[in-house]
Amino acid sequence: MRTPLIKIEKLEKGFGEDEAHVKVLKGIDIEIYSGEYVIFFGPSGCGKSTLLNCIAGLEKADSGKVSVRGDDLSKMNKSELAEYRNKKIGMIFQSFNVLKSFNVLNNIALPQLFSGIPYHRRLTRANHLLSMFGLTKIANRLPTEISGGQQQRVAIARALVNNPWILIIDEPTGSLDSNASEEVMDLIERLNSVSRRTIILVTHNPDQLKYAHRVFHMKDGQIIKEEKRRTVHHLSDNEPGEVKI
Repeated sequence: MRTPLIKIEKLEKGFGEDEAHVKVLKGIDIEIYSGEYVIFFGPSGCGKSTLLNCIAGLEKADSGKVSVRGDDLSKMNKSELAEYRNKKIGMIFQSFNVLKSFNVLNNIALPQLFSGIPYHRRLTRANHLLSMFGLTKIANRLPTEISGGQQQRVAIARALVNNPWILIIDEPTGSLDSNASEEVMDLIERLNSVSRRTIILVTHNPDQLKYAHRVFHMKDGQIIKEEKRRTVHHLSDNEPGEVKI
């Protein structure tokens, strides 16, 4: 019997105090396995982004727990959570979150600065990802000088710079046109199928459900349906190797 990569048990999360308290997650139970492409799908306000933030260790659950490789996130201190977010997972958001004052090369290299990696090694790693993602020609440009699709590719490359085995992705195409959206979604699919990264993605776009192995439909803070879309052919309990696309 395989061991889940991520196990979510009776997860509850709310915001606000006393009479203003609103329960956003209501007893979530999920298991996610290494190598899967999982989508949380539902309308705005259903709790899917809050669930993603709990998996990322950005929000602390009110009750229940999130375990990653058997480690309970609620028992980690601030430095352990920072290490988890910097090395074990990569995070990609709708707003790109690239630093406007940093050029493309330095945006990609940034997480390795926080890891204490020497400067020349950071640049070597970032240049490798630039080449892989077809971004070499814009390495010295600022984010304001490139397209939204290019900015999202920079954000994806940055998320991969420390070679994480889990990618946590929140509405990655919400700010993009249809062509750029398709390019980004195809790139994420290759990171799963070729590089064997575990993908956990949030979307309200039904056209994107075709990429997932499993879709968890959410409504009012609960999982109302689990849908199997495709068979996973590369499940493994071992960490994946170097990124390939």
